[in-house]
Amino acid sequence: MARHVFFSFHYQQDIFRVNQIRNLPEVIEESAAGFRDKSLWEESKKKGDAAIKTLIDNGLIGTSVTVVCIGSATAGRKYINYEIEQSIARGNGVVGVQIHHLKSVDGTSGPVGATPTLLTDAGYPIYKYTTHADLKRWIDAAAKAAGK
Repeated sequence: MARHVFFSFHYQQDIFRVNQIRNLPEVIEESAAGFRDKSLWEESKKKGDAAIKTLIDNGLIGTSVTVVCIGSATAGRKYINYEIEQSIARGNGVVGVQIHHLKSVDGTSGPVGATPTLLTDAGYPIYKYTTHADLKRWIDAAAKAAGK
């Protein structure tokens, strides 16, 4: 069954890292990956606060899982927290995936960042990104845990 996934991440710092995951054929081809990306990564940086929240709310429509990509500075970001809160409110499966070790546009990796407290407080699983096969398994497990 195809999963409709919302990727939550700190745009300015982690877009290149996240795209290493999202732009691979296994992710962008629904039949191969078993999930589709519903992120708002380009549109969100062009809008004001209310418009961004509306984009997030609309982007979450039809999703079953939210993957929170955790970089060095993800925890405490206003929109990350909003995306997690709204994902929880709508009953999405939620999983945290550390991405700090992936290379940025300048070829460097970052230090381990704090995990958003909304994830740890609710007991959602946190993994360090390794392979697409693992990511798919984590997404499926999160969806099943949420009954989706």
